[in-house]
Amino acid sequence: MTELGDYLRARRGLVGPAEVNLPSTGYRRVPGLRREEVALLAGISVDYYVRLEQGRERTPSASVLDALSAALRLPEDSRQHLFRLGGLSPRAGDPAVSDRVDPSLLELMSAWPGNPAIVYNRAYDVLASNAIADALFHDWAHSWNLMHIVFTDPAARSFYRDWPEVARNSVAGFRLGHGKAPDDPRIRQVLGELLAASPEFAELWTKHDARGKTLERKRFEHHEVGGLTLTMQTFDVRSSPGQELVVYHAEAGSPSSEALALLGTLAATSRQDRSISP
Repeated sequence: MTELGDYLRARRGLVGPAEVNLPSTGYRRVPGLRREEVALLAGISVDYYVRLEQGRERTPSASVLDALSAALRLPEDSRQHLFRLGGLSPRAGDPAVSDRVDPSLLELMSAWPGNPAIVYNRAYDVLASNAIADALFHDWAHSWNLMHIVFTDPAARSFYRDWPEVARNSVAGFRLGHGKAPDDPRIRQVLGELLAASPEFAELWTKHDARGKTLERKRFEHHEVGGLTLTMQTFDVRSSPGQELVVYHAEAGSPSSEALALLGTLAATSRQDRSISP
């Protein structure tokens, strides 16, 4: 078996016959499309598709991958992931994950006292955060790695009020980064740690979801300020490929905005107390 075959098998399991205008007839041992149905939709032979899934064919053409992307209804992130697994999209040139954050970006983040902001790498290590982000994430007491926080911190299921959704999205984003740089030593280390420590992560990893972060809302339950519903924006850091900047904000005039303002005050007070302590 290959990663490409595993991915194709996982994706066809998520597409029902009705979604692609095929009749749902006969007994199906597993959910989703049959191999012959995917081959029919993609316009390729069943034998060729079976060889792709079984790892006996490892060099599909771009036209075949395009046809499979359409047949499996893959969104753009998943389509790019498929092309990388098929060897037709360049992987990250530098296998090492950069830990250096541009000083000008750090300066910009510090100028947002009311907006939690973090920078993390493909391994989901937090490389930088401003004061209010430190306060939001409880000064990173459990870990500076976001994946470890989600899957190995006992408090995560109460901190993230929609933990199952956060867990699914986190694994999908981590899978996308892994596909871009599968030989990165830090990504492989974090992957091994999570597979060993979290059955929930291990189960989600087998689903082969791969997608990047987009505009989304997250609900937190903070032990000092209570409930927060925050919108997050994610940006690629162009000066350091592999790094992403995430900025959170609350809807103006909402209870979450008031809670975030209180969190900012607490963060500023804590920072001042640390600066004057002997």
